[in-house]
Amino acid sequence: MADLRSSLEQAFEQASKDIQGLAERPDNDTLLRLYALYKQGSEGDIKGDKPGFFDFVGTAKYEAWAKLKGTSQEEAQKKYVDLVKKLTA
Repeated sequence: MADLRSSLEQAFEQASKDIQGLAERPDNDTLLRLYALYKQGSEGDIKGDKPGFFDFVGTAKYEAWAKLKGTSQEEAQKKYVDLVKKLTA
């Protein structure tokens, strides 16, 4: 089980590097999905207060991450890796 976890973590770290090399910037919905999956996969459930009303980007990121509450870090990492593979293929 430890080997599976470490290989998933390695794939997750590699995907976070691979996404930096995209030729085209993904649409905003995809960027939010990537952000939320990365945060859930690296930190777990959301913490902290929701940003203020006029912080539109911060609020969007917060809400995207909050939707994943209860998703295991491993599941979020798998989904992140799969999404990055689709975008970099």
